[in-house]
Amino acid sequence: MTAPGAPDVAGVPTPRVVIADDQDLVRTGFRLILTARGIDVVGVAADGAEAVAQVRRLRPDVVLLDIRMPVMDGLEAARRILGAAPDCRVIMLTTFDLDQYVYAALAAGASGFLLKDVTPEHLAAAVRLVGTGDALLAPSITRRLVERCAPGAAARDRVTTAGTSRELAALTPREREVLTLMGQGRSNAELAAELTLSEATVKTHVARIFAKLSLRDRAQAVVLAYETGLVTPGSGG
Repeated sequence: MTAPGAPDVAGVPTPRVVIADDQDLVRTGFRLILTARGIDVVGVAADGAEAVAQVRRLRPDVVLLDIRMPVMDGLEAARRILGAAPDCRVIMLTTFDLDQYVYAALAAGASGFLLKDVTPEHLAAAVRLVGTGDALLAPSITRRLVERCAPGAAARDRVTTAGTSRELAALTPREREVLTLMGQGRSNAELAAELTLSEATVKTHVARIFAKLSLRDRAQAVVLAYETGLVTPGSGG
């Protein structure tokens, strides 16, 4: 087992995690799954308010937040956590595969959204992924997000979208191409293969896009690509 905070086999530091869920069985199960895979669970919480307090005290790298919790729900907890600790990464967990939750979670700043029937391997991989600053979306809900939620959000937020569209002018043609492919769900490896670039070059383009457009991660990039019309429902597979 990897020691808490030590690099894993890939040389990436092991993330420190807080788990928030109102069901003790879920908290215990997820804690066992993650610790068995060398991930350090530093705290647990039974509601959103407790999760916010735990994050302020423990400063974890990743927080697993149930959406439906008493006292304070996961969406409000995510907003408060990310407002106080912007470098923290949040993964929303729920049994409900509903469109409004997907978009609301990402709008709150979450880096990922997983259903509670996720496999142990996928859960651990997701925590490690967002711990590196990347973002994830469960495959079963990605299409629902980009083809239903994002177009509706664009209609509701025309002024914001128009302003962001003007910001896209700051991107080079290659950066716009990279953003478009990110919006279609391509990974860095897939981007490199499709554009005949090295992964290092792709990562440089992605970092510049995030800096120019003030994006936290790929989840926000996906939403932005749809809201600005770079990607349209049904395009890019």
